[in-house]
Amino acid sequence: MTKRTQRTLNRNEDRNFSELTGKFKNNIYGTSKGKLREAVLQRDLAQNLPWLGGESDKTVLDVGGGQGQLALFLAQQGHHVTLVDISDEMLAQAQQQANKLGVGERVTLIHAPLQALPELSLGQFDLVMCHAVLEWLTEQQQALALLTQRLAPQGYLSLMYYNRAAQRMANMVYGNFDYVRSGLQVKQKVGLSPNRPLEPQDVNCWLRALPLKKLSQSGVRCFHDYLRDPDKGNSQFDALLELELKYNQQEPYASLGRYTHLMLQHQAASDDQ
Repeated sequence: MTKRTQRTLNRNEDRNFSELTGKFKNNIYGTSKGKLREAVLQRDLAQNLPWLGGESDKTVLDVGGGQGQLALFLAQQGHHVTLVDISDEMLAQAQQQANKLGVGERVTLIHAPLQALPELSLGQFDLVMCHAVLEWLTEQQQALALLTQRLAPQGYLSLMYYNRAAQRMANMVYGNFDYVRSGLQVKQKVGLSPNRPLEPQDVNCWLRALPLKKLSQSGVRCFHDYLRDPDKGNSQFDALLELELKYNQQEPYASLGRYTHLMLQHQAASDDQ
């Protein structure tokens, strides 16, 4: 049985997706963009984690992991995963899937926001994942520091954030000039549209202030979101995925991904930065 810890800590100013759990499952995870995102993340983890697929079991923290696709993938590899999420409904989906896959004993679920990490006394982890979370938070730079604190020496951070530069590019391609001119601000937020997309230069500046070494950068959906015929994302998905994986770590394509995925490694004070 999956271990479950309930927390009541919340931050009202940050986004909670409890009421949109079904939409996430159907409109993101089950679509071409969701499948592409998962494939890129799995590829990047395999490229950068020397222990992935090995016999030794490692500890993984997935912050804002939602329904736990990546967390459960790692649990299936034999690693121990702690999944923290602000949405109880998302955690219920993750618990159901963990039990279905037979990995419940290797998964711990905690109902809490990212900001509660210091209070949870979780210790440090070989891998910390935070995917598509920062763009929903008000204190983004602080969140990066909290994630870094949970890394064991030489531990890895898998960070994916919504790329404001790519959002600007896509809206120019679509002809949404007024939206771009307004600074990508709208009066009424769309349900699944991130509140606070991040400028890559800001993220890079914040990361340089932390004991982290960048190992790789990938764009997620470098081509997918610019297709003139969006239906080809489904009808020719295999061809699209092949080319995304081929080019999404090369510039200029890596910087055009709707999301940016960074693999970073914690550096001890005595190590070269």
